[in-house]
Amino acid sequence: MTGDVTGARLVVGPFNRVEGDLEVTLDVAGGRVARAQVNAPLYRGFERMLEGRDPRDALVITPRICGICSISQSTAAAHALAAAMGLTPTPQGALAAALIHAAENVADHLTHFHLFFMPDFARPAYAGRPWHARAVARFIALEGGAQRAAVQARAELLHAMGLMAGKWPHTLGIQPGGVTRAPGPREKARLAATLRAFRRYLETVLFGGRLEDFCALKDVAALMRWPSGDVALFLGIAADLGLAGLGRGAGRYLSFGAYPLADGPAFAAGTRSAGAPGPVRPAEIAEDLSHAWMLGGTAHPLDGMTTPDEGMAAPAYSWCKAPRLAGQPMEVGALARQVVDGHPLALALAEEGGVVARVGGRLLELARTQILMEAWVAALAPGESFMAQCSLPRDGQGAGMVEAARGALGHWLRIRNGKIANYQIIAQTTWNFSPRDAADVPGPLEAALEGTQVEGPVPLAVQHVVRSFDPGMVCTVH
Repeated sequence: MTGDVTGARLVVGPFNRVEGDLEVTLDVAGGRVARAQVNAPLYRGFERMLEGRDPRDALVITPRICGICSISQSTAAAHALAAAMGLTPTPQGALAAALIHAAENVADHLTHFHLFFMPDFARPAYAGRPWHARAVARFIALEGGAQRAAVQARAELLHAMGLMAGKWPHTLGIQPGGVTRAPGPREKARLAATLRAFRRYLETVLFGGRLEDFCALKDVAALMRWPSGDVALFLGIAADLGLAGLGRGAGRYLSFGAYPLADGPAFAAGTRSAGAPGPVRPAEIAEDLSHAWMLGGTAHPLDGMTTPDEGMAAPAYSWCKAPRLAGQPMEVGALARQVVDGHPLALALAEEGGVVARVGGRLLELARTQILMEAWVAALAPGESFMAQCSLPRDGQGAGMVEAARGALGHWLRIRNGKIANYQIIAQTTWNFSPRDAADVPGPLEAALEGTQVEGPVPLAVQHVVRSFDPGMVCTVH
């Protein structure tokens, strides 16, 4: 990453260890960020590629948006088609799809912690800190012991994809009515063994203790006393650097609900703003284009279009649209899911709302999801139906709203004369890395960066805030 200081303006980017392209412009006053503008500089056009195609092509094309969260894109597309068809997956099909999706999300959380976020603490700028030598040994790029162990554990976990989805990424195993492969007793036994091995890694290396004990933590003080594993190393670094107060968000959280099963989502859908819970009203979602290099006005995704402004006219500064819920920017991600689900530790972390809260929420979700996956494998019932069948309508519409690792992901579909008339996507990073709206209200990352201390052309504090949101930029602009 490079920094270019021009007077009181600092342009930071491109970022390394980020999926896609990202540039952040900072107006600095008194050594702190006074205003931030987040730019997604790569336009991709997936939404336009889908127009005029058979609706089922969305199952093939949308996973190619991202090689990291392709299952999330598959799931959202399948749900949008199911809604247009009036189709409900079989209970076992929904269970198997949730297991596939959760395995990808857990793998993403592991990758973020070890490969994207923690290596910044091995930088020479932190030499002399009491924890620096250990951070170098565990997290320095390509050589850290924690990284090698995490990559191996991730690869073994993703064996579940071969058993359940045929391949990863870009599987066609998830369909509107369930999954294409019904696991038998042998696959169920192998899945259970895979998860047992992954739990051993988590409890030996990452957490250094029982997952149930971590999930039982109820407040930030108890979290900061966690004594072992790479989690304890992170918490010690966070305490030394004051990361809890760095990058505080606006306190507005959104989750579409994760892993829908026959009896409801495993993690609840809803919002939380100023400490108060609320429902998700999809009709209140709209995308503001005032600061995006896009033509058109504010619209609900079903009515929106993706028409690039080739002139890139001011005041726009990003290809990313600005999604809003009832006119408000919303933070999404693992912390948001756990806050909306009402976990006591997540609610306590949300009161801080900074870097520690986001990383802590991600770790909490990783532990909770592992426990859920074990229960889901035990509940698989070989011999039952894993797929429901239905025909596509000639005209119709549907929405698929799911939770990727990085947050709320929505696909909105209109079918006319048997073809895709319109397909709009609001990705998880689109919410978090959105530009300002017509009222000049900043997006979640832009707001979190305000007040951050800036030291030198490549400020580490800015990097910590940006990475705490886990940017997935190729998903951001379609």
